[in-house]
Amino acid sequence: MKRLFDFVLTLLLMVLFLVPMLLVALAVKLTSTGPVLYWSDRVGRHNLIFRMPKFRTMRTDTPPVATHLLTDPDRFLTPIGKFLRKSSLDELPQLYSILKGDMSFVGPRPALFNQDDLVALRTEKGVHTLTPGLTGWAQINGRDELPIPVKVDYDAYYLANRGFFFDLRIMMLTFLKVVRREGVQH
Repeated sequence: MKRLFDFVLTLLLMVLFLVPMLLVALAVKLTSTGPVLYWSDRVGRHNLIFRMPKFRTMRTDTPPVATHLLTDPDRFLTPIGKFLRKSSLDELPQLYSILKGDMSFVGPRPALFNQDDLVALRTEKGVHTLTPGLTGWAQINGRDELPIPVKVDYDAYYLANRGFFFDLRIMMLTFLKVVRREGVQH
């Protein structure tokens, strides 16, 4: 049921956001050199690596680490990168990953391939069995500001309590967070 919901909603959203996605792609291309999309190696269900697209918000010479680990992340942002991140428009290409089945709308956010501490803790708590999500319980409870053990506790809570109506609640709360631009560092 969840996969069918994800598939149908993704198709609808891809049609709805086609023009905004084309405009963002054009803006990325016109304001910085390099590709429009950034393909990131991420840890998926059962710790399998998949490639996740985002609109590129960072320069092409940015080290492949989580943004909070960069000493001065702002210096790596493209001219429209901060806006794309604050508005979450950089996340729209992940609809492709949901359509493909690598992601779901709701689940733990996919870890970077080199976030060994996060992956190990999620595996220890069984969270690695979930399909990663565009949003999740941890995202609406702190997003980038959460320390890894707290983030994994939220992910484990989701694992134990997941269901259709909980997913709908998380999606509605995510929409409110995005509109208010809450919980984004860079």
